[in-house]
Amino acid sequence: MSAPIRIGIVGTGGIARVHADNIAKLGDQAVIVGAVDVDPERLAGFQAEFGVEAGYGSLEELLAQGKPDIVHLCTPPGLHKEQALVALAAGVDVLSEKPPALSLAEIDELVAAEQASGAHFATVSQHRFGGRAKWLRERLADGRLGRPFVAVCNTLWYRPDSYFDVPWRGNWAIEGGGPTMGHGIHQLDTLLSILGPWSEVVAVSARQARPVATEDLSTAIVTFENGAVATVVNSLLSPRETSYLRFDFEFATVELEHLYGYGDDNWKITPAPGHEEEVEALWAEGPHGNSGHAAQFREVIVAREQGLPLPVETASARRTLELIAGIYASSFTGARVATGDIDADSPFYTSMEGSGAPWREALVAAE
Repeated sequence: MSAPIRIGIVGTGGIARVHADNIAKLGDQAVIVGAVDVDPERLAGFQAEFGVEAGYGSLEELLAQGKPDIVHLCTPPGLHKEQALVALAAGVDVLSEKPPALSLAEIDELVAAEQASGAHFATVSQHRFGGRAKWLRERLADGRLGRPFVAVCNTLWYRPDSYFDVPWRGNWAIEGGGPTMGHGIHQLDTLLSILGPWSEVVAVSARQARPVATEDLSTAIVTFENGAVATVVNSLLSPRETSYLRFDFEFATVELEHLYGYGDDNWKITPAPGHEEEVEALWAEGPHGNSGHAAQFREVIVAREQGLPLPVETASARRTLELIAGIYASSFTGARVATGDIDADSPFYTSMEGSGAPWREALVAAE
């Protein structure tokens, strides 16, 4: 039996607790060897709650003294890239919370650092790893549901003004964007993992109500290389919260409705007339199982044991970030954006705000 993977947790806020809870589900496959936080009191509370003996004030101390095999970045988004570069330079694998970087330029830096170090960088995208998401990817591959025609990808969440009292929220420089970047990325990533590469996007974003520099609402129409077309809504203004994905295939509609995580009961399939028998037989096959961090962590361990890139690998995470950049670029310029359009000459390559949100001047004037 292999020795347990040695995990270091960087940042000990709310998402770090999700990581620690799910690492515990791995049993003797993994152990937390240390945690890092700049707030000693918060760090001590985390250590006491999860039985973590070693606490550190910096990532560098963790790497030097804790000797982790992999670090989990549970810090605010604006810190992910620099922390990942430090760990990769030390030859240590990285699993970063979303978003992994604030721009395409930053993710490209991580790709280069990963290649130079030989260590692996991966992004947490836990909704990819539920059983039914895997089942749908298999159906795209074998074509047994027919061609994909239409999709819906909605992140309709609610965040009050007080949510943005935390300084880095709603801030381009630290969070990287609004719900398109920080919230809708969950469903967008799952959509792309199922339907495959996108080819073009046209979008609208708005700052309707929240006291933020970023958007609080975006909508988009995304065309995929396989011909499917998806509508996307990302909102922090929706009192009845839901995360909703719908895929209309030639022979069936498949739907997922949940909030922050799903099980088999959150999925529904509706056969097209005349295809009931074969679709119901397909649905009964599985695979089954909940989404969640533990499901992805297990896949990470398997990949490490086999010497493979860790899921979700940088190339795949970059495709999701490129779509997000495309949504902002289309929203702020009014243009249709195709894959590959946002290169190093584009202002949207180095910042999701790019050429500037339409409401920026009004915000500056108000200040």
